[in-house]
Parts: sequence; structure tokens; C-alpha cells
Amino acid sequence: MLASIFFAGGNPFLAGIFVILVLLLSVAITLFVSSILGTTVLKGVDSSFTLELPPYRKPQFAKVIIRSIMDRTIFVLGRAICVSVPAGALIWLLQNIMVGDMTLLGLFSYWLEPLGSVMGLSGAILAAFILGIPANEIVIPILLMCYSQSGMLVETSGIVELGEILRSNGWTMVTAICAILFSLNHFPCATTLWTVAKETKSLKWTAVSFLLPTMIGVILCVFVNFLGKVLLGM
Repeated sequence: MLASIFFAGGNPFLAGIFVILVLLLSVAITLFVSSILGTTVLKGVDSSFTLELPPYRKPQFAKVIIRSIMDRTIFVLGRAICVSVPAGALIWLLQNIMVGDMTLLGLFSYWLEPLGSVMGLSGAILAAFILGIPANEIVIPILLMCYSQSGMLVETSGIVELGEILRSNGWTMVTAICAILFSLNHFPCATTLWTVAKETKSLKWTAVSFLLPTMIGVILCVFVNFLGKVLLGM
């Protein structure tokens, strides 16, 4: 979406090329960080994995379908509901409770503004990312809710309208680049963190999975914002 608005002029082919380049960048960052971890924190840690294969049997389609529904769909949806319902209630309260002439969401955005400005974003964008922890898909609707001062999540009719809203609220090309970088490098969604905690049974590694990508994202955004100010004056 951001690639189409700010870098491709609505051309889906150019937007696709930009997204591919962004994905390649994410792979490079992953390999770089993995290399550093492998020679520091995880040095000498046994990373072997043994999988014992069961005997081959003729598939029983009814059991496959039932197990898929129970183990995958219902299990994942159950975790998502446990996270999304409280988060949805919190977002609604933040946008509908007034303190003076501002909502709690507005105050939260104002408090985050200094950090957001250093990162080439804004307080409202950072607030949307933080409140979007239940699911990354709701970051933009939360941001639009903040911009429009609406009491509920907002969607636009298309890319053109969304681009106009973002530009009217101070978005530049540097803002878009930093938002894309932070989308690639920030804390996982709540369901993923929950899964990490259950699989590792470790609060430490759950915290690492939250903090490490977020720190990388903050550093990249600060660096790109600095370059933007120096080279482009934006």
C-alpha cells in the first residue's frame, strides 16, 4: 500500500518490484542478525533438530479434515480471540474517553511524539503500531481513527483517498520509508508472542523476540530519518 502511494504512483508493477526489494532487505537483515547472535549470545548452543517420522499410512481424509479444523483453525482463532477482544475494548476506550479536549489516544500519541519525530514517524504512527499488537492489519485503521477523531476503526474507499489523508497529516517519502522499515522490524503480534512463550516456556526469550526486532527497527528508522534530513532536507 505505501509502496503504491509514495513510490510507484499507483503502478502495480512498480509497487510489486518495490515490495520484492523490501522483502530481500528483510532477508538480509534476518541473516545479518542471525549471524551476530550465532557468534555471541547463541555461540556454542546446540541447534540440532531431530524429527522422527511416523510410519507411512493411507490418508484418512475425515480425520485429516477434523484434525486440521481442531488443531489449526479453532486453536489459532481461540488464541486470537483471547488477545483481540481485550485489545479491541482498550482501543475503543482510548478513543472515546476524553481528558480535557483530547482523547486518551490523542494524549498517548502526543506523549510518543518526541520518539516518533526522531524515528521519522510521528506519535500517532507509533501509537497505531503499539495498539496494533493484536494484529498488524489494524495499524492503518487505528491511524486513520486517530487522524479523523472517529470513535471507531476507519477504512478508506481506496488507495487515492488514503494517500491524500496521509499526505494531509504530514506524511512524506521519508515517513513512508521509515514506516515500511518499522513494519518489517518491530515486535511480533500478540498471538506470536503467546506462541513463543508457550513453546520456549521462557519469559527471557519472549522478551528477546519482542525487543530485538523493535530495537533494530528503531535504529534503522533513526538512521534513515537522519539521512533524509541531511540529503533531502525532509
